[in-house]
Amino acid sequence: MAKRNSRNTRGRIISAAWKLFYEQGYDGTTVEDIVFESGTSKGSFYHYFDGKDALMGTLAYVFDEKYEDLMPTLDPEKGAIETLAYINHELYVMIESSVSIDLLTRLLSTQLLARGEKHLLDRSRVYFRLLKKIVRQGAERGEFRPGLAQEEIVRAFAMWERAQLYDWCLCGGDYSLVAYAEKMTPLFLESFRVGE
Repeated sequence: MAKRNSRNTRGRIISAAWKLFYEQGYDGTTVEDIVFESGTSKGSFYHYFDGKDALMGTLAYVFDEKYEDLMPTLDPEKGAIETLAYINHELYVMIESSVSIDLLTRLLSTQLLARGEKHLLDRSRVYFRLLKKIVRQGAERGEFRPGLAQEEIVRAFAMWERAQLYDWCLCGGDYSLVAYAEKMTPLFLESFRVGE
């Protein structure tokens, strides 16, 4: 029970922080604002984080919360390629509506500069577990071209998504991430589908 409460407290702090970063901007948000919004204490905040900057690497946690929310909505009758396109679309809708491009750019740049933990590449994340499950089910149903390892498909899809996010940030968000992904992600995924 204590472990669950600690995860909930940490999660509430992270969720509150990213909500405030979006609404008020990173620089306009204080630790006090985050503590108030999360309904926690300063002691709890500093138990989990050294300061506000330490929250920059936690956007992957926010993404994983989105994937957890999506899991019950996945249609087991849909193929793996359609399911991957769906989760890609839903994440990008969330990003465009609630994550500022400046914050996403900061996160991506911290991941480029990180010498230690790279949160986006952490294979124990909900994201990677979900991708593996979707790809495994697709492989079991014979949906993918022969000779493609499941891990290769997972890795390529994760790289595809990171590439889209990096490009969107590099371009300053001057196009709709959602609209671009709706058009291009299915084309990318079709390269994995077994021939008719």
